Amino acid sequence: MNLAKPRLTVIDTDPGIDDAIGILLALASPSFTIAGITTVAGNIGIETTTRNAGRLLAFAGREDIPVFQGASAPLSRVGPEPLNLHGEDGIGGVALPDPARLPENRHAVEWLADFLMGQPAGAVDVLALGPLTNLARLVLEKPEAARRIGRIIGMGGAIHEHGNVGPRSEFNLWADPEAAAVVVASGLPFVLIPLDVTRRVRATREFVEALSSSGKPTAAMVASLIESYFEAATNRESRPLHDLCVMLFALSPELFECEDLQLSVSVARNEQAGELTIMTEGGAMVRVAMRVDAPAVLELLTRQLTAD
Repeated sequence: MNLAKPRLTVIDTDPGIDDAIGILLALASPSFTIAGITTVAGNIGIETTTRNAGRLLAFAGREDIPVFQGASAPLSRVGPEPLNLHGEDGIGGVALPDPARLPENRHAVEWLADFLMGQPAGAVDVLALGPLTNLARLVLEKPEAARRIGRIIGMGGAIHEHGNVGPRSEFNLWADPEAAAVVVASGLPFVLIPLDVTRRVRATREFVEALSSSGKPTAAMVASLIESYFEAATNRESRPLHDLCVMLFALSPELFECEDLQLSVSVARNEQAGELTIMTEGGAMVRVAMRVDAPAVLELLTRQLTAD
């Protein structure tokens, strides 16, 4: 069941192939009113993530949505090297038009703070697809504005799953663990979508072909993006569609099973950086998606992208 009324939404992102798929889904869905896109360095550097956000908007014909460039580095450590799996351009070499509109001159955090202060408390959701640096800076520098967020839905972390950048660390939290610790401890309404869920959401070759042959330009573009997310030509399933799960949860949370967990984030300067620990006391309460109906969420993606 989709949201009955469109939610005023800000997308905080580091596109990224799976980010790009999620953004295109949000742009195609009537359940979101996207007020702006804020960018952060993560999958690749800030200039490229910002340009990719503009390219996606140009493809979708949504030049009305502004892009605000955000943090170019973590709060207090050196940023990660770009992820090779996203290609040099961050989106697998998939052909997209150049941005039709330049990024705005204001920093993402400054704009987001002012935007939140101008809206009713609780009216704006933030969909967080990358490292949490921008949101942490908002919490630290503009706490009154941060408290007006309706909820944050973010992809990150691992609860029982093995990590993807360390034994128990997932990239988005590992890339800026201090920022993740700030956001988790803030007490803001926070839904976390960890690897425990996202690794279950993978596309088959048949799924990609169905999207590609649907006759819908956005569905065909998503098919091209997913095609670039197969590790080899012989693979029958794509890599996990991690960040897309944020949009899918926002659309149909009933397709996910969640638990309320008290969590802390490791800010160690070793391979434990970004690890999540479940606390019996002293942690911050976070709503965590633990299971997903993977066939149903992929069906949801298809419906949204091919609807008339």
